[in-house]
Amino acid sequence: MSNHIHSGYISPFSTRYASAEMQFVFSEDNKFRTWRKLWIALAKAEQKQGLPITDGQIAEMAAHQESINYEDAQRRERECRHDVMSHVYAYGLQCPKAAGIIHLGATSCYVCDNTDVILMSQGLKIARRKLLNVMALLADFAEGYKDLPALAYTHMQPAQLTTVGKRATLWLNELVMDYEELAHRMNSLALLGSKGTTGTQASFMELLGGDSEKVKLMEQDIAAEMGFSRVVPVSGQTYSRKMDYAVMSSLSGIAQSASKFSYDLRLLQSFKEMEEPFEPSQVGSSAMPYKRNPMRSERVSAIARYVMVDALNAAITAGTQWFERTLDDSANRRIAVSEAFLGVDAILNILMNICDGLVVYPKVIHARVANELPFMATENILMDAVKKGGNRQSLHEKLRMHSQAAARIVKEEGGQNDLIDRIAGDPAFGITRAECLAILKPQMFTGRSSEQVTEFLRDVVKPILEENRTVLGEKQELHV
Repeated sequence: MSNHIHSGYISPFSTRYASAEMQFVFSEDNKFRTWRKLWIALAKAEQKQGLPITDGQIAEMAAHQESINYEDAQRRERECRHDVMSHVYAYGLQCPKAAGIIHLGATSCYVCDNTDVILMSQGLKIARRKLLNVMALLADFAEGYKDLPALAYTHMQPAQLTTVGKRATLWLNELVMDYEELAHRMNSLALLGSKGTTGTQASFMELLGGDSEKVKLMEQDIAAEMGFSRVVPVSGQTYSRKMDYAVMSSLSGIAQSASKFSYDLRLLQSFKEMEEPFEPSQVGSSAMPYKRNPMRSERVSAIARYVMVDALNAAITAGTQWFERTLDDSANRRIAVSEAFLGVDAILNILMNICDGLVVYPKVIHARVANELPFMATENILMDAVKKGGNRQSLHEKLRMHSQAAARIVKEEGGQNDLIDRIAGDPAFGITRAECLAILKPQMFTGRSSEQVTEFLRDVVKPILEENRTVLGEKQELHV
């Protein structure tokens, strides 16, 4: 067997989709290092409130914070079937002086739940940074194409005109909504703190002589040590699983926006109006050499679907917890939360790549506009003819008949739209072909599209990008 082929299952997020950066956040190594940081924070906070914990014990714990003896922990877990106590034991082997005070007064959720919040916070920071980079690329695209008229659609049928840049603002506005939701979620995250087995802090009251103030101060110190300003006000053994749902709902929002964008781009690519980047050596189809499949956008659609559905895991878990806690959340959350982050990471990586190289074909766009514009211009032609003394009702009926006849030529015979010739040839309108064509300037039918782009970018998007300019400029290459 090749050294590169594995005999066991490996998640495609690890091999194809998610970045090494996001994978590290949800790695075992990051999790267990965070556990040790939390045990050190607990020891420091307990010492500060008068418990007999020495500086030497804390220094010993700090010296082994990063160098985890996994073999000892795994051997112990095979015996006791408890991951937290196995790591307490392994840490104690490295820190013999501190072994007796590691995890003092705490329950497993002290390290597990607080770590989960910390990892989600780290993951949200990465997602936020990448989202901002996608927004910056789309903002540049919208600005560059704000004046290019294009067909707009309702019911997937040609309606009035828009501009290519204006359509891009629809995609961008949804990402702005996601950014605002993400920012709110990050600001709302709170640690579980040190709440004890059923959330009553009874063990810490016992340790600290029944002094409520000391218990509260200890919890605040732990949060500060871990970089948080807040702990949840009340809890059972765990923080409310609605917090997971809120985070995953924010991630689902990004997936929803990305999905809408990817479907639009796939449709535009089928019209040959726009394309995602296509590498010179890229193969579109194993059977059809001429094909240029929108594989990046299709991948976004696929992974977005997964993330949107995955958010239901958190909703169901939050709604099925019993009293102060049950353990049926654990296995589900272990998979669902991390993979929601890995999925959104993959989506944002692809979007950065797509938006950095979007291809526009103005001549195709113009040709498709020109084929539909005569139908859209009938109202203007009608008003012009009425000004010259025509009867609105009879002219409206004539336009209806001419439009249907022209549509038949296009649909049934595959011919060109000849509506303008029909109108110019009908003396009832009193309008020449040249006068008709003068009305058919696409820019006259895009309304405030260009101004809307300018205003939206100036008033909404650019302030956000300016505030976060230090994280912009990221590029993303796709390797598969």
